Amino acid sequence: MITPQSVLAAEDLSMFGSDPWWLVVIKAVFCFAFLMVTVLVSIVMERKVVAWMQLRIGPNRHGPWGMLQSLADGVKLMLKEDVVVKRADKVVYILAPIVAAIPAFMAIAVIPFGPAGNEISIFGQRTTMQLTDLPIAVLYILAVASVGIYGIVLAGWSSGSTYPLLGGLRSCAQMISYEIAMGAAFASVFLYSGSMSTSAIVEAQQDRWFIVLLPVSFLIYVVTMVGETNRAPFDMPESEGDLVGGFNTEYSSIKFAMFMLAEYVNMVTVSALSVTLFLGGWRAPAPISTYWEGANHGWWPLLWFVVKVNLLLFVFVWLRGTLPRVRYDQLMKLGWKVLIPVSVVWLMLVATVRALRNESYDFQQILLYVAGGVLTVLLLSFVIDFYRDKKAKAVSAKEAAPAFDPMAGGFPVPPLPGQTLPPAPRRRPRWGSSRASGAEPGGERELIVSGGADTVSDGKEADGV
Repeated sequence: MITPQSVLAAEDLSMFGSDPWWLVVIKAVFCFAFLMVTVLVSIVMERKVVAWMQLRIGPNRHGPWGMLQSLADGVKLMLKEDVVVKRADKVVYILAPIVAAIPAFMAIAVIPFGPAGNEISIFGQRTTMQLTDLPIAVLYILAVASVGIYGIVLAGWSSGSTYPLLGGLRSCAQMISYEIAMGAAFASVFLYSGSMSTSAIVEAQQDRWFIVLLPVSFLIYVVTMVGETNRAPFDMPESEGDLVGGFNTEYSSIKFAMFMLAEYVNMVTVSALSVTLFLGGWRAPAPISTYWEGANHGWWPLLWFVVKVNLLLFVFVWLRGTLPRVRYDQLMKLGWKVLIPVSVVWLMLVATVRALRNESYDFQQILLYVAGGVLTVLLLSFVIDFYRDKKAKAVSAKEAAPAFDPMAGGFPVPPLPGQTLPPAPRRRPRWGSSRASGAEPGGERELIVSGGADTVSDGKEADGV
């Protein structure tokens, strides 16, 4: 159980901000290089993993086993012709990729690569494996990530074209829808850790990772981070099926490469944040840390952190290779009608459990209280749904819709939702200049067609001339 004293001890940020300027520059360059190298590796991994899933050959020409393919793609994009469309607002058009790319690099500044208390030596200077930390570091990450969406919206607006504008608006609506649920998932972590500092959150997971204590928050964050980065199956802002490419349709050369770079850097950032909040950060997994005391000291924490980040990047690739793109209404429905209500209800349960634990209630009593509250809510929802459906059926029976006629407008039209086609006849008469004459049921019926006659008797057909 986390005590206020342990929280205050974990929030001691005095070791940050005391490094000399040249060491700050080295650490900043390391963070930038880490992001760039991880992006290059993730692009090659994505192409190779998707090729493996689809039973085809991936990149295998540039470098050993095609490992330099992403570097070759970057060089090719930089050497392509840089085209600026005539109807574009040139200042905003050029500024938009910069606005999208720079905030993606800023969030890594508060991510811990190692323990704050275990300093390492760089050129004889003792320092922490983190550029800096803040008492509200997670809120800083949310704020910086929200600024990056302006680049996409401005790119769609400044292109002077319809499809990029629609892509930019989709991205803005998508960010609003999914960031609310993401914030509620973060709030559960704040309640358990007692801090918003990233280093303090990792320290609070010393005994048990938050993915075990808060599994619903972790699942919500995984879904929202895929939506935040506009990745499949939520890549509606650049849906080539209906938007011809989305917000980056009118971009080429280095400006297009900056949008692509921003997307992959955001993938790395949200993966690193997920590792920090739910997967123990730089800590080694339980079997390793249990039997090896030095697993979380020295440079080893950097290895565990990189491995966890790459596993989450594999999840991004796995989703892209397996799930089809959803419709936009399904995307909005998932965000507003599923993720936000579930995250708010889960946050209330977590807050209730924490309040009861702080009052020294027994765990079994807390479990009974929470289970009783959940069952009460489920029972009330069942009763409300039962009477609402019963009332809806009564109203629909009273106000029955007229029969659907597909030829009412003179040409065939498909039925709307709630309408059904009339039953098809079991037998259709033969068309032509014909006249039909019928007899009594069970008797003989004759269809006289120009050039011949068909005799139908007892449901069986016999041809004659």
